[in-house]
Amino acid sequence: MRRCCLGSPAVRYRHEVRVRYGDCDMQRVVYNPHYMAYVDDATDTWFRETLPGFGDSSFDTMLKRFEIEWSSPARVGELLVLELAVVRWGTTSFDVGVTGHVGDRLVFEATVVFVATTPGAARKIPVSDDVRARLGGPASP
Repeated sequence: MRRCCLGSPAVRYRHEVRVRYGDCDMQRVVYNPHYMAYVDDATDTWFRETLPGFGDSSFDTMLKRFEIEWSSPARVGELLVLELAVVRWGTTSFDVGVTGHVGDRLVFEATVVFVATTPGAARKIPVSDDVRARLGGPASP
């Protein structure tokens, strides 16, 4: 799993989630599938705020792979902060590293692999220089 370090200058976007009662299971911690939904919401919000016309014009993404490693639970009422950054650029795909923490306590680390596509089509396309510049991250291949 590629890691994106907390507090790193590589962090390009920060997304906050207040954990709701309905997000938790009988153990009173966030039910595991909700972490994937939190990451999906964070990446979608980041892309829509950063990439004009995301999903509506010439650039969209499809999820290829999602990896997550939990370190500690998040609980009702806590503020879960997600920090996101591109950690790898390929020709038609890229990896987003995500860390989730409550205060200084690490909750999870995830890596999401996205494939660039044309909106409405499952056809991969090269990631443009404009998208790379707007999202930042490591040097392109």
